[in-house]
Amino acid sequence: MSKTTVKFEYEKETKNSVRYLEVPEEGKAPIMGTLYVQKWFAGGSKTLEITIEKKD
Repeated sequence: MSKTTVKFEYEKETKNSVRYLEVPEEGKAPIMGTLYVQKWFAGGSKTLEITIEKKD
């Protein structure tokens, strides 16, 4: 098993959600790219972090 924390920064708002763009670690490719989060959860957050656990 391996865990990775992915960081996202606010990009723009859509009708019902907020769009975040991944900030990849230097020299690495993005893992998820774009993330859409419902407005009721995202609120006014300008950054998000998501931890992904890969179970081998």
